[in-house]
Amino acid sequence: MDYDLFVIGAGSGGVRASRIAAGHGARVAIAEEHKVGGTCVIRGCVPKKLLVYGAHFAEDLVDARRFGWQLGERSFDWPTLRDNVLAEVDRLNTIYQNTLDSHKVTTFHDRAVLVDPHTVEVGGRRVTAAHILIATGARPLLPDLPGTELGITSNEVFHLDALPKRAVIAGGGYIANEFAGIFHELGVDVTLINRSDTILRGWDPALRDRLLTISMAKGINFRFNCRMTGLARTDDGLRAEFDGADPIDGDLFLWAIGRRPNVEGLGLDAAGVALDDKGAIRVDDDSRTNVPHIYAVGDVTDRLQLTPIAIREGHAFADSVFGGKPWRVDYRNVPSAVFSNPPLGSVGLTEAQARNTLGSVRVYTSDFRPMRNVLANRNERALYKLVVDEATDKVVGAHMIGPDAPEVLQAVAIAIKAGLTKAQFDDTVALHPTMSEELVLMR
Repeated sequence: MDYDLFVIGAGSGGVRASRIAAGHGARVAIAEEHKVGGTCVIRGCVPKKLLVYGAHFAEDLVDARRFGWQLGERSFDWPTLRDNVLAEVDRLNTIYQNTLDSHKVTTFHDRAVLVDPHTVEVGGRRVTAAHILIATGARPLLPDLPGTELGITSNEVFHLDALPKRAVIAGGGYIANEFAGIFHELGVDVTLINRSDTILRGWDPALRDRLLTISMAKGINFRFNCRMTGLARTDDGLRAEFDGADPIDGDLFLWAIGRRPNVEGLGLDAAGVALDDKGAIRVDDDSRTNVPHIYAVGDVTDRLQLTPIAIREGHAFADSVFGGKPWRVDYRNVPSAVFSNPPLGSVGLTEAQARNTLGSVRVYTSDFRPMRNVLANRNERALYKLVVDEATDKVVGAHMIGPDAPEVLQAVAIAIKAGLTKAQFDDTVALHPTMSEELVLMR
């Protein structure tokens, strides 16, 4: 074989697997047809979070006056933010490539296609490998509607020449709500349309209701239970058309209705790799496909579409196959966040999940106005929620919305992963004055 491991896709999972496998002494090659770094680094969480930071200055500059800062005329220049964000993406791309090079991983900057279970065609040549790892990720889902191509996805939003005056966003998940917050803070008139009657399905209802209330108070428009029939171009923009409802006009339309695994055109049939009923690569607990020496990690398996999960899956695969140190990813109590305005953080069971699985539970909440918002005259309240197993007193879920909620949640996730009890939370001295002290003051 030419290589011990050939990795298709140089995103977070593929790069981690390559680096660890090479560290164990394996001869490794990786193929990437775009930029090394994958969705998260190149066109996902990293540039998105930088836009979130940039957008939040709109409120910070207003609040600053209440704290004594006298500011002159304010203006915002989108190309400056856009270009600085893209420059940071390029910097990270270089770092990822240097990581592969320093571990002596051969990089093919071409598309790779499976020819048979041990052979890959890449860059006009064929190479063989004892093991193959598929880490091709996922892409934005597009509906089959007239005019779909007139809209953009999160892939293109980072490259806009100019900000629109009116943006229409289709979807109710984290991507839709995050970009709704970003666009609104940057002065865009935003309307979010959703085919169901709720946002952030699967999140604790108290948090998503609070986000909806705050978002509407800020001026973001929502339209629920609407079935879109198509997208059309007008004299001055785009028009979203609906069945039984008035159309909505905008200058930009963003599809944020979900993501689908990148499995097309990889030669999976030629290699005999099976898909599940949702079109993702089917794998076992060790990320192994139905072909014993072919594995898959990350979003292409559609287990948990989170970057840290892809990284752990890639690491576990490399340690298990090449390092003689087998281990598996634990998918319990995985923290997650929505970088909306304000942001959400969640780990463990929601109240409904806990009642369904544990029976008797206790729920503690703290509904408060952060100190900064009080002085800024900003009428936004934070909400923290702990879910406790009545039988064991263990804290089995934590859910919060408010400033820096994801930053606070990471520490709480450690406590919940460790199985700490509500009594141990209560026994911890509060760090005052902070928002996080609310977590140990709930009685």
